[in-house]
Amino acid sequence: MSNLPKELVEDIVSRVPLHCLRAMRLTCKNWNALLESQSFKKMHIRKEEEAARELGENRMIVMMDYNVYLMGIIVNENLSIKSLGKPTCLHGSKQVKISQVFHCEGLLLCILKDDDTKIVVLNPYLGQTRWIQTRKYHRTSEWEGRDVYNYALRYETNSGNRSPKILRFIDDFHHHPENPALRYETYDFDTDLWTTLDVSPHWQILSRCGGVSLNGNTYWGAVERNASAYIGHMICFDFTRGGFGPLIPLPFKARGLVFAPLSSDRAEKIAALFRTSKKVVIWITTKIDATNVTWSNFFTIYISNLERNLPCKSFFIDMEKKVAMVFDKEKGKKVAHNIINIIGEAGCVRKLVLKESGDKSCWPLVCSYVPSTVQIKQHNRGKRQKKVIRKGIDIDMRHDKRIKVD
Repeated sequence: MSNLPKELVEDIVSRVPLHCLRAMRLTCKNWNALLESQSFKKMHIRKEEEAARELGENRMIVMMDYNVYLMGIIVNENLSIKSLGKPTCLHGSKQVKISQVFHCEGLLLCILKDDDTKIVVLNPYLGQTRWIQTRKYHRTSEWEGRDVYNYALRYETNSGNRSPKILRFIDDFHHHPENPALRYETYDFDTDLWTTLDVSPHWQILSRCGGVSLNGNTYWGAVERNASAYIGHMICFDFTRGGFGPLIPLPFKARGLVFAPLSSDRAEKIAALFRTSKKVVIWITTKIDATNVTWSNFFTIYISNLERNLPCKSFFIDMEKKVAMVFDKEKGKKVAHNIINIIGEAGCVRKLVLKESGDKSCWPLVCSYVPSTVQIKQHNRGKRQKKVIRKGIDIDMRHDKRIKVD
């Protein structure tokens, strides 16, 4: 193959499945250089996406038993599923357990199960990681539990370069109304800084409502702060503006387990699932921005007594097949299994058992996945600075310099 034209070699090798590329890198220096070239990476991603579309395959990230997997699922008569393996950049970290995972345009933000001092951002396609130190806070009241943070991830484009940014926040007003933990902060990959935001919310994002990214913004289910726990709205964090928008309505009001975290269809639409004792309704957005949304009914199914215990923890929709894949855990007396319930207008179409679960308390989570060639910028070598934004003042803690901000 070394004697063939470069373009022909690229075309041949670009047909190799994603999970096999790691072994190919070890063949020789020329092949490794080929796989590292930008032209090959763009061609390979294009071929992967074309092949997936032709097969009707949904590419997704699935978190099961505190591990992250790449999967491809084709909803057809045979209901085929294939594992694309674990991200290679986490292969050497067997001790790492992941409790939450967030996706944004090819990058994953992973939250560790047993360590709240750091988080990790990775590009599964390029095999790159960046470990980020989080900031530790101490409550004024006695609190022995572990704080549960919400996260969001997005890209920002500066001078033609795309750089990720992280939002991290905690607001446990629902559990501690007298003395809630209230902290909002962002992390900038270019400056390696955490910046505290001055946010006075009149709403609350419940910890079980995972966010979903769309067009660079992130959306969560939300409730009014002093109202009941019925979820009837969404709220959006606009990274460009650096703040939250107004409450925007969901097409229903739901409470507890009848509301699933929001989902997306390959980052093009947002879907919301609502369940009663008699039916399951899925809505999708037809128009959405940080301040406004319109909804359309995706499908409604009426469920039998056997299906009434259908939980709605995490789901993924296939727009073309008009079905939803609801990820669930089936618990037996001795063992539990991670499963997928395929539901559509005809009802509960099929159940697929993924694997035996080693932890009955860890529910599977799913999000869409699209490969990306965006490089993850590594840490600056210089000394980190600390910044705080409070009431319109930007404070540089290292130089004690204050700058007014809009």
